[in-house]
Amino acid sequence: MPSRALLACIAGAVVSIAPLAGTAHAQDLDCRNFSYQEDAQAVYDQDRSDPNRLDEDQGPDDGIACEVLPRRTAATLTTPASSAPSPALPTLGTRAGVGGGVSAARPSGWDIGIGAGLTTGAVLAVGSVALHQRGRLRRLVSRGTRDTP
Repeated sequence: MPSRALLACIAGAVVSIAPLAGTAHAQDLDCRNFSYQEDAQAVYDQDRSDPNRLDEDQGPDDGIACEVLPRRTAATLTTPASSAPSPALPTLGTRAGVGGGVSAARPSGWDIGIGAGLTTGAVLAVGSVALHQRGRLRRLVSRGTRDTP
């Protein structure tokens, strides 16, 4: 019976955590991912909230991404740019210091549900182990009192 309970707990943990496996793999871009400022600017222009922090130079944010990178010249405009990042950019990346997600004000209903489910599972697992140990202790004590005169 204890081995079945252990397998059930492991299966419950895997089922609870499996939906979260893909959320932490967001692509984080920074100026090192680009060879030219125009490429970085194109990514910055797709989302002006700057989740990749491409406009992080000294002074106030001016809307110009990766100002330290070289700009294309007439010679480089005719050659295809191979330094651009892959076209599949993340839509909901992680923001440092905010905790990730779109709204840092409060967790979503999905986050609360997962947290409540994991907490309930942990409480049930600890309670099951405690009851099992309590019953085992009672059996040992009852055997010990019968053996002594």
